[in-house]
Amino acid sequence: MRFALSEDQKLLQDSLTKALADLAPLERVRRFADDNEPSAGDIWAGLADLGLPGLLIDEEHGGLGLGLLEAALAAEALGRAVAPTPFLGSAVLAPLALKFGGSAGQQARWLPRLAAGEVTAGVAISEPIAGARDGAGVAAQGGRLTGKALFVIGAEGADLLVVADRTGGLHLAETAEAVEAMSTIDATRRLTEISFRDTPAQPLAEPPAGKGALHRLRDAAWTMLAADTLGAGEAMLEKAVAYAKERRQFGRVIGSFQAVKHLCAEMAAELEPARALVWYAAYAFDHAPDEAPLMAAHAKAHTSEIGRFVARTATEVHGGMGITDLLGLHYWFKRIGLNRQLLGGPERVRETAARLQGLAA
Repeated sequence: MRFALSEDQKLLQDSLTKALADLAPLERVRRFADDNEPSAGDIWAGLADLGLPGLLIDEEHGGLGLGLLEAALAAEALGRAVAPTPFLGSAVLAPLALKFGGSAGQQARWLPRLAAGEVTAGVAISEPIAGARDGAGVAAQGGRLTGKALFVIGAEGADLLVVADRTGGLHLAETAEAVEAMSTIDATRRLTEISFRDTPAQPLAEPPAGKGALHRLRDAAWTMLAADTLGAGEAMLEKAVAYAKERRQFGRVIGSFQAVKHLCAEMAAELEPARALVWYAAYAFDHAPDEAPLMAAHAKAHTSEIGRFVARTATEVHGGMGITDLLGLHYWFKRIGLNRQLLGGPERVRETAARLQGLAA
């Protein structure tokens, strides 16, 4: 068996990386993040021309019919560019929710429009995965939703909401009582707080089947966040190495100093094995589903830790310049920070991994 990316997979990631260099250069990211632009629709429209929104949607509904490994390669490229897109919600979690729990009618209505990039979807699944806080949580009864969801992914301007209730059931809603922006460290992606008050919603799979669907969404989301962190870490390492080659101190480039060499080597040594872990977690989602929950947990927890190390170390290599807005290094730093905590920090995710292995009381 050949354990490597296929030529098509390499081409997919390379093409996306090149497209993002034009669609989402750092100055475009700055405008979205610092000028508080309402959306980055131009970036998503450009990616839609490449078929990215339909990556996981079957060909019958207008998509490409690819797997989570291809989605992870895309997430890695998006993290490398710190691109502000609704990829996680609209291209990954919403299509998977419809695949695992949607009726034929729901799939026919939404999947072609999601694949074409005509609509976007927000996903509210944080409470049953990472634990409720501040009185949050959504109750479902009689086709209606009531309650509050925090840390909702991609809901700003979305046409569709995938909502998990307290029991793990999934629902589709097209409206909400209120959608309010939440303040986070990462300005390249926006999370929201959504309130429901007797809001009409269509159920997807009901528990216990619905809880199984939620767990599949959790595994996919953890893997995508790990891939995003991997890409952001790779970008920070590349920037640190490039800076070390040009910054001069005491008449020499700082990259010639042994201490700086060691810092860069340590970052590379942490990132390289993580790539295989993330790719296998994505592969397992489709081809080894019994292994997928544990591999997704390992990928999320491990990249959360090494991502923080790489973010800190790359900033140290840049010295005082690393904390200035001039280089924009903070966009990657903060993106890694949000990925670490979103849908469960590494401590909580490791606890889930321990339970999956029967190692927790």
